[in-house]
Amino acid sequence: MKTSNETILSIDLKKLEHNFNYFKSKINSATKIIAVVKAFAYGHGDIKISNKLEKLGVYALWVTDFEEGVILRKSGVKGKIIVANPGIKSYEKIIKYKLDVVLYNKKLLNLYSSRKNKVNIHVKFNTGMNRYGFEEEEINLIVNQVQKNTHLKLISICSHLASSDKINQNNFTKKQCEKFKRISIKFNSIIKKDIPRHILNSHGVINFPEYQMDMVRLGIGLYGSANDTNLTPISTLKSIITQQRAIRKGDVVGYGESFIAKKNMQIAMVPVGYADGLNRQLSNGVGSVIINKKLCPIIGKISMGNFIADITGIIAKEGDPVEIFGENLSVTSIANKINTIPYEIYSTLNRRLKRVYSDRILE
Repeated sequence: MKTSNETILSIDLKKLEHNFNYFKSKINSATKIIAVVKAFAYGHGDIKISNKLEKLGVYALWVTDFEEGVILRKSGVKGKIIVANPGIKSYEKIIKYKLDVVLYNKKLLNLYSSRKNKVNIHVKFNTGMNRYGFEEEEINLIVNQVQKNTHLKLISICSHLASSDKINQNNFTKKQCEKFKRISIKFNSIIKKDIPRHILNSHGVINFPEYQMDMVRLGIGLYGSANDTNLTPISTLKSIITQQRAIRKGDVVGYGESFIAKKNMQIAMVPVGYADGLNRQLSNGVGSVIINKKLCPIIGKISMGNFIADITGIIAKEGDPVEIFGENLSVTSIANKINTIPYEIYSTLNRRLKRVYSDRILE
């Protein structure tokens, strides 16, 4: 696809399909997949990603708030959309656009009980993360409310893992999973139904498959940045050199005089900055990019709309491509350099970036 944009986030939907199918191979055939597409599908574009996942047969899409759900519904998504944090002011929109809701406290449970429109609900329990969720002691209260209010259709119960990616510290995850098993057994016994359950996320499926239940929720793994070499990152961010400059020893580069050349150098300007999602902590040699197959350090402070790379000794010209992440520089490696996680790198990618999608056969 031809585009006049200099900076492009390329997204390979066949790689998304590969990752989806890999996870399917690791779970039971009856286990349903909920795909997490919150935060603009981790920066990849929620509509295109959701459309592809629907074609792949995903059970449901998981978003953070009702606005994300409404966007997907208006775009033509027909399947189940689950809103993880519906809030108390979004009721009318939730009903209008036929969105499922996760209920995690008494206030939400009372709200959806008191309003008599039919709605699909998912009940969340706290198993140790101490973020959202009911406590185990509230099971009877929840069951009583659901049984008294037949307009509430209980679809599932769930919880959330805090550290499933840390395989060397697995006791906490196992403790959470065991607690949720106990909660779900007690819940189903009291309500006298087998309500579907889910707690595993991407790393949960990879590291703790013995705890898969009726459903799993997949986020970062679908985008290819979980800790499993069988997964393939689905996106590449590239730009171009827009200007070259020769500087002398002692010259300053960028804001704040944070970089002073110790020798004569050749430098290149690239039109990507922190407003685009390029973390400012990658300034002054912490981060690098690939130009003509060479690793080039970022020098000076990353600006709002551009950064500068050291291309001394490299054959390069204006218009040459610059890989910010992709085949040669993984998002995981970039995240590690600044003590963060791939989730942050992806989700902070500005929506103004041009996104180009392909659905070619994976070689």
